[in-house]
Formats: sequence, structure tokens, C-alpha cells
Amino acid sequence: MNNTSDQNFSNDERIRYSRHFVLPGFGSEGQRKLKNSTVVVIGAGGLGCPVLSYLAAAGVGSITIIDDDVVSLSNLQRQILFTTADLNLSKAETAAKKISSLNPSIKVDFIRSRLSSENALTVLAPADVVVDCTDNFPTRYLVNDACVLLDKPLVYGSVFRYEGQVAVFNYKQGINYRDFYPLPPDPQSVPNCEEGGVLGVLTGIIGSIQANETIKILAGFGEHLSGYVLVFDSMTLESLRIKIANQNSRKNIKSLINYDEFCGVPNSKKNQAMKEVTVQELKALKDSGADFQLIDVREPHEFDICNLDGELIPQGEIPSSVERISKDKQVVIHCRSGARSGNMVQWLEKNHGFTNLYNLKGGVLAWAKEIDTSMPTY
Repeated sequence: MNNTSDQNFSNDERIRYSRHFVLPGFGSEGQRKLKNSTVVVIGAGGLGCPVLSYLAAAGVGSITIIDDDVVSLSNLQRQILFTTADLNLSKAETAAKKISSLNPSIKVDFIRSRLSSENALTVLAPADVVVDCTDNFPTRYLVNDACVLLDKPLVYGSVFRYEGQVAVFNYKQGINYRDFYPLPPDPQSVPNCEEGGVLGVLTGIIGSIQANETIKILAGFGEHLSGYVLVFDSMTLESLRIKIANQNSRKNIKSLINYDEFCGVPNSKKNQAMKEVTVQELKALKDSGADFQLIDVREPHEFDICNLDGELIPQGEIPSSVERISKDKQVVIHCRSGARSGNMVQWLEKNHGFTNLYNLKGGVLAWAKEIDTSMPTY
């Protein structure tokens, strides 16, 4: 029988973790390992919220949250740590407060900035396990390579529409993310959740499995998903465990690189060179009756929520609708935040020679914040 009077724990902790203490194969020793562990969770969104909730509840001694985003209304469909009262607040800081309230006995830190090649090795160095809850390829490759260089196990998760994936990478120098994805896909070929959608409850399922894998690694029990990827289909409730072939990719990971460039994402210098207009400048154009074209590259359901009276040409339809875009006058292209429209401006300039395109800096979110505060956002 496990010794539930272990001196490592206070009376409150013995009560809080009592179901773990009596769990065969876990017991006070497994709980002690959790208490002495440090986990870094990258991303406090749909996956990060359940991961953080369950790691905090389980008693992981130290948790660091990395996220530079703020809470928006469209997040609340799946990001269960947040409420309507948290809109426009820092995700990292708010999540830290929520899980600290859930379990005051653990240490929680947060970093309100993006992980980068410059800070990754320093930020991830204290971790016993790193949990990747991000939603973009450059950060996934960055996290993977940093974990390989630091020899840290990485618990990976991703979701898209109705399907999710979980894997454990670099466990005891095993298979890593580059064995699974040797090369990134074309950045225009993979819609993100904003563009392609995601079932809210799916993030809870996948995030919970990520938390499960993390706890197993830390407490030292069970069989891990090292060398495999678990694919879960929420439409059919079918799951498939696929073995990942060893591509011996580890030998090529020598240092951290420019991951935006590696993944084909426009780099910062190109972004600076791209012509932009502010929402104030757009308002001046509209108020003056200037002859210009305003194009909205969001999806129809987004347009129905709020719009700037522009012409709707969803991002996916741009390649077949180039003739609808004027080359004879100023054209302002916008989306929700400026990211998709910026990509479209650069794609059109590169592939069709446009020189008259301007990206709306900050998109409709900036318009709602700075020009029309009564406009609904998402």
C-alpha cells in the first residue's frame, strides 16, 4: 500500500492528491515526482487551456506559460480557461491567474512574448517536459529543434476541423518532429483554425491527451506515444496510432535557424517593405470619397458578423479572381487582423506584378478598437 503520509506533502496536499496516492503504479512517489517537476507550455489557447488546467490540478510543481496573444470573443468557443470578462486581456497572464487559483500550492510563471530563435534555448532550459500547444509550423519546428538541442521531451498536439493529433517527440533522444514532418508544407496550402474552423470540444480532447502524456513522463508510469502519432477523429470517435519512421533527422539539427524563412513565411524585412495603411488612413479615404478599391479576404461567415463595406473575395478564391482586382487605382486589402491580407498582398505582388496594393494594418480588429467601437468583433 502506498504511503500517503509522505513528508514531502502538506496536509492540504495529501487531501488534494488523495486519489493519486491510492492509484496503483502512481502513489506518493509519482506525486512527489510531479511536485518536483517543471513544465513549459507554449500556447494558452484551445490546447493550452486543458493542458494547463490538468497539469495544475495534478500538482506539477512549476509551470511556465508562453503566449503573446490576448483573449478575443471567438476564443471562448474552445479556450475554457477564459470568460467574457477576460476579453482583451493577456492570455498568458490570465491563464496563470486561473490555474494559480485552481492550485495555490504550485508555482506559475508566464511570458507575454513569442518564442523565438533568440530566446528559446534559455526559456526552455529549465523544463523537464515541453508541451507544444501552438498552431503554426515555424513555432513547431523551432520548439522541436530547441528540445533536441536541450535534450528535452516534447509533447506535441494539433487540431484542425474535426481531427486531432498527439505525439511524444525526443523522448530519450527518440523520434522528433522532423522525422514526422521532414519539410514544412506550403504556407498557403494549410488553413489555420480561423480559416478552416475547429470543433471546440476537440481541443479539450487532444489537450487532455497531451496532459496525460506529460504526467506519464513526469511521474514515470505507463506507455508513452514516443515514436507514434495518435490520430483522433471526433466525427467517428475512431483513433489510429501510426508508427513514425526514423529519418535520422537529429543529426541535421545543429543550431536554431530562421524558421519563418524555412517555412516560407515572409520575413520581417519583407513585412516592413509591404505597403500598409492604418485604419485612420482608411477612414480618411472613405470620408473623402476617394476612388479606391477595398477588398475583404475573410470568409463569408466572418463578413456577416462585421464588415467595412468592402468587396468580399475570400482568401481561397483570390487566385481565380485576380481579374477582379484593379491595377489602375489604390487597392486596400484587409482581413480580421492583417495577417491573411498581408499574405495575399505579397502573393499578388510576387505572382501577378501588382504595385498598387496596401494591407490594412490591424484589420477589422483595429477598426473596431480605434474607429468604430460599437462594431461587433469575434
